[in-house]
Amino acid sequence: MYEEEERDRQIGLIYEQYYRHVYHFMIYFTGNRSVAEDLTQEVFLRVLDSLQRYEERASMKTWILRIAKYVAIDHSRKKRIRAWFGMETINKMPSKLGRPEEEYAGKEGRRHVVEAVLRMKPKYRSVLILHGLKEYNIKETAEILGCSEGKVKVDYHRAMKEMRRFLEGDIEGGWINEYS
Repeated sequence: MYEEEERDRQIGLIYEQYYRHVYHFMIYFTGNRSVAEDLTQEVFLRVLDSLQRYEERASMKTWILRIAKYVAIDHSRKKRIRAWFGMETINKMPSKLGRPEEEYAGKEGRRHVVEAVLRMKPKYRSVLILHGLKEYNIKETAEILGCSEGKVKVDYHRAMKEMRRFLEGDIEGGWINEYS
């Protein structure tokens, strides 16, 4: 009985400490709060199942975010997510710019950036989220993704290059061509 209570307490502490990291990663990766919540739950179910096998070769945060990466990629493969990142939230935000034309231009710009991120290969999307948006350093990003620091640098460079190409509309069949 005591062991079960201690395990429940430990799991509760892990959840409280790392929930936001996983949830934010999932929001950035999927672009959908509801899906992010479901996938965050899935991550912690996998953490619960694997906790006894956790080896302290990496930090707990790194280990959990690595699980999150695999859950996100599995989901992406299964569902082929093409949803827009948080557009319902952005559309409901009150204007800070004052003029509707400027607000519309800002929303359109954000929509194009989000769309570009969602069209990236999962490996580029992951490195862009972790290193570019969440500002993990190269070493932490490499540990989370389970690859070398050199691969993180190369993938990040390629992700940024792909982002520029998407936003400039240079990719044949890219969003500009599809939606024009």
